[in-house]
Amino acid sequence: MQLNEQMQYWNRAAVKILDIRRIVMEAGEILDTYVLPANGYIYIIRGAAQLKMDGKAYEAQRFYILHGGKGSSINILASENEKFEYVLLFYRAFLAFPIHRKTLRQAPQVAPYSLQYGFTPSDPLALLRHLGELEKVWDQAGSLELLQVKSLFYQFIHELMFQLAEQEVSTVLPDPVQQTLRYIQNHYREQVTLDFLAEQFNYSSRHLSMQFKRKTGYSPIDYLIQTRLAEARNLLARSDATLREIAAEVGYSDVYYFSRIFKKHVGLSPTLYQQRVRDQSLAEDRPLQISESSIGWRWKRGYIDYENHYQYKDGGSTPMKRRKTSSSMIMVALLSITMLLAACSSGSATTPVAGEGTGASSNNSSTTVSSDTGSQTNKDNETRTVSTVKGDVVVPANPKRVVVLYLQGDVVALGIKPIATSDVFDGAAYKNELEGVNSLGTWFEPNPEAVIDLDPDLIIVPSEETYTLLKDIAPTVYVPYEKLTTEERLHSIASIFGKEQEADVLIDNLNSKVEESKKTLADAGILDKTASIVEGGLKEMVIVESKQYGRGSQAIYEYLEMKAPEAVQKKIDVVSDAAGSTLSMEVLPEYMGDYVFRSVYEGADNLNDNPIWNSIPAIKEGRLIEIDFDFFYYSDIYSINKQIDFVVEHLLAAPKVK
Repeated sequence: MQLNEQMQYWNRAAVKILDIRRIVMEAGEILDTYVLPANGYIYIIRGAAQLKMDGKAYEAQRFYILHGGKGSSINILASENEKFEYVLLFYRAFLAFPIHRKTLRQAPQVAPYSLQYGFTPSDPLALLRHLGELEKVWDQAGSLELLQVKSLFYQFIHELMFQLAEQEVSTVLPDPVQQTLRYIQNHYREQVTLDFLAEQFNYSSRHLSMQFKRKTGYSPIDYLIQTRLAEARNLLARSDATLREIAAEVGYSDVYYFSRIFKKHVGLSPTLYQQRVRDQSLAEDRPLQISESSIGWRWKRGYIDYENHYQYKDGGSTPMKRRKTSSSMIMVALLSITMLLAACSSGSATTPVAGEGTGASSNNSSTTVSSDTGSQTNKDNETRTVSTVKGDVVVPANPKRVVVLYLQGDVVALGIKPIATSDVFDGAAYKNELEGVNSLGTWFEPNPEAVIDLDPDLIIVPSEETYTLLKDIAPTVYVPYEKLTTEERLHSIASIFGKEQEADVLIDNLNSKVEESKKTLADAGILDKTASIVEGGLKEMVIVESKQYGRGSQAIYEYLEMKAPEAVQKKIDVVSDAAGSTLSMEVLPEYMGDYVFRSVYEGADNLNDNPIWNSIPAIKEGRLIEIDFDFFYYSDIYSINKQIDFVVEHLLAAPKVK
């Protein structure tokens, strides 16, 4: 980009100075990978250092100046001989007025604010003078001074552009893929989403995803998952950390979801994988006793989808981490090699299934009143206007290509088979009803490109984030499921399809089932007994203290109206949100009811030999009912119906309370 072109951008830019700071590093000190939170200049005041920006090396002496765009990562190794001092100036800029392309020599790929370059100015003191004035006024920080800062910044830019052109310094266009790779490799333990990455590096989510996949074969979230699982495999093989500790270490706060993702992509549960690896290690240590090859077993290669659920840990903007050492930073290289070895494949979508616009599920029903959406049909145009929390949305009166995220159980109950949904757990009650339906990844972060390829005529989403992500693809209805009862949610979804009568039938059927089930349990002398719901293992247990927690709490506490032990019931009576307490095994017996429901999943701790667990009367007398995590995860009307059937059947089959 020529000087004239750069100045046209600067002349039309809206600029804001975000921070000016002076930093002194001790001799030999290292600034570990730091991601620039905004466009920035680094101006060396004294000393020398080795700088790397997005992997490109610079030998920086006094008066050297380096520019990087937002999202660029920088490493600094100060010289061993003296202190290293520099000024860091952060700014934000964007075009306030468009540039007519005919005035440019050629259309540039990027504005100068994002270019990367470094050089030693021919007149360093002129730049230092402007920068010193900027620092002085910035420190005073009044409204009038902030206006002066902007004026001084333009003088600094004018001098810089002049010297840049004079020396014919080459500039580098930052590579968003390399930036994203480095960020994931260094921050995979933290909260990472596609939107966050795109915002971090100043690109659109769509552009970043397409560029990343074209160059690496992965989507950014695919790569994140494989990076996490590579580290998880290493920890499983080489440490005695618990599954919960390993899950947290690689960025998943929910150990159950971590186990499921691990098995899906590796082909074995974490526990079985660990056992196989250790058995193999023993085989290698005893070659005369066991002759199996050290690579004599393989794990299944799973379809890489967009599973990033329950990943979040506390995190924020990248801190500047500095340490005193002369060792080189090799983490990025090691993680890159690991990724090359990670098992993955980019499975293709299955054949779309046409949506069915009529019919209601005969055996399924739901929960209680009111709706966040209403509808009115325009028969002439074959559309329906749906009132939502986002305003009125015009949808097809008889949609044929429906995409639904998370709310698929209610949609299936209404007799509609979508062409694509977010991932469904294997044990979900309605899993078989969605055979042949395309999978779009996790409900909270679907693949927009895959949705576009399916050419839907209606999209139903459960969150603000998914609404924003998909609303421009097709008519999109946002249903705030977490704020609605089962009945309210069902009515909301039914109004989208004009199936309000079918919803009423489903709700009536559910209410009839509930009354019949309660009578059956009362006649059997069970309904007035207490029930506890727990989830966990040998070290600790979570006891459910809400009707909205899931894991059977709605079926047991809300619909069948069974009571928990008094200490738990007091909380259930006053808590409306999902709630539970973590208890040690030692105090657990105090919270156990006449019947105990334990949520289990593959790899869950075996409690058969635990003396405290076995001392609990309900366990000792055979009134433990294990419930599958997948089956009891969902709270749609289809799933609630099946869960009530399961609970009643197993309560009746259990030994009676003595």
